[in-house]
Amino acid sequence: MAEPIPPPLTGPTSKEKKYDRQLRLWAASGQAALEDAHLLLVNSGSGVVGIETLKNLVLPGVGQFTILDSSTVTEADLGVNFFLEDEDIGASRAERCCRLLQELNPDVQGNYINESFETFFSRADALNKFTLIIVVLPVSPDILNTISEHTLQQNKAAFYVHSIGFYSHFTLQISKAFPIVDTHPDPVSTQDLRLLNPWPELLSYAQEKTQNLQDMDAEQHGHVPYVLLLFHHLEEWKHRNGGKVPDNYKEKAAFRDLVKQGMRTNNAEGGEENHEEAVAAVLKSLNPAVPSSSAKEVLTAPESVELTQQSADFWVIAHAINDFYTKHSVLPLSGSLPDMKAKSADYIQLQNIYKSKARQDVAEVYARVQELDAQLQRSIKTPQNEVEAFCKSAAYVKLVRGRPPHLAKTFLSWDDRAGFAANNLTNPDSLTLLYIAFLAYDNFIAFQDTTNGHSQNESKIEQVTTHAFEILKNLLKEAGETIDEPEHTEVKETLTKHIDELVRADGGELHNIAAATGGMVAQEVIKVITKQYVPVDNTCLFDGINSKTSVLKL
Repeated sequence: MAEPIPPPLTGPTSKEKKYDRQLRLWAASGQAALEDAHLLLVNSGSGVVGIETLKNLVLPGVGQFTILDSSTVTEADLGVNFFLEDEDIGASRAERCCRLLQELNPDVQGNYINESFETFFSRADALNKFTLIIVVLPVSPDILNTISEHTLQQNKAAFYVHSIGFYSHFTLQISKAFPIVDTHPDPVSTQDLRLLNPWPELLSYAQEKTQNLQDMDAEQHGHVPYVLLLFHHLEEWKHRNGGKVPDNYKEKAAFRDLVKQGMRTNNAEGGEENHEEAVAAVLKSLNPAVPSSSAKEVLTAPESVELTQQSADFWVIAHAINDFYTKHSVLPLSGSLPDMKAKSADYIQLQNIYKSKARQDVAEVYARVQELDAQLQRSIKTPQNEVEAFCKSAAYVKLVRGRPPHLAKTFLSWDDRAGFAANNLTNPDSLTLLYIAFLAYDNFIAFQDTTNGHSQNESKIEQVTTHAFEILKNLLKEAGETIDEPEHTEVKETLTKHIDELVRADGGELHNIAAATGGMVAQEVIKVITKQYVPVDNTCLFDGINSKTSVLKL
């Protein structure tokens, strides 16, 4: 009887070909989240940085975007906005930018709203359908407050972006607890070989494969997986040192020498590559399997400890994993094994041992999750695939705590951010002073119709500078800090230079600065939408004069 003809192999789809490179970064799950997103751009001023941000989100295939902008195209727009043409003068800026943005990617749906901010935000449900909001400053304090409150209440995200002259900054506002499971750590740092915490199956396999190590021929000796070599020499070390493992750098260096002594010098070049791998892995692999500080923060967070029926799946799993860690003193095994010189059969068997242990750990955690779901009487049970993903990345999960941004106010409160901000005022690598300059400028724009005690004859730069010095003074007072001379004068001089550039530009944007900033903002937007990688926490500033960026938690 003839064998059935196997189905023909199918290649990648047209979409997979189109988005091939980015799928390697955030996988199909991330792409699906991006395609489900609907972004709102609240565009003000010359609006270049907002359009550049959208450009970098349309290209990778965001689902929908809506531009809210009541401005009409002017001749000045043509010099900085590459998504406008000569014949667009006098037309709706939102409509014309939307049209050309859509040409970049037909898969993306573009929308525009050509009405004033006041009219749009007067509707109670105006923001409900949007996944994420991008606000280009300056915008009136009332509207900023509406957006900020909506973000907090709906657990959504908003980006506040401002680009003036050679300077720009953006601030991310997210929910009070924004957990990230898939942080994409460095693959080298994620290797969890459990050399100091082996389980019986792994230890038994290591003993089986290395029991006649000295009697092996050159080919066999050169193909023992380096993980097993390390186990072999660890047993030898413990026998010599009263059962103790190498604990400090000096002992690890001595253990590395012991491993090096096991290499044969009469083997052909490259024949002892597995021993070279073992020597190189000593310092990075002989570490206790303890959770990182970020993982501990997640496992001990109030949301994880005090579960309720309304708790998100993430926190139920975190609670279960914390129980696992309390019981076993290790986190669930990820199951990944690095490449190494070995015979294929040996490597596959070793890989299966690690994967089997990882599956056992997942099963134990999932069983605990099911118990918690039952105890909490949750109507929707926690999916097993989420448990598997969490267990695989448990050592590198991250929790970002969102907080309201500084909005334009007559008096700014720094709260627990005061100490950090004040300590960075004299740091030459920090752009905290540029942040203060932006705050002063935005406040001037927001309240320029009132003098707030200033003379009407004062120039714009004098008013912004005076307000910046007031912010600086209040910050130091709130932090309980002082700056001695001559540093205090230097701080004021640097702050004045930043203000000079902001006032000189008079709210205008340079396309290259706006484009660079738009790229950075789009990158962070993608992180938030896909819930992969770790977004900025929470303010990023860019100094185009000195080609410097600074991320501050303010």
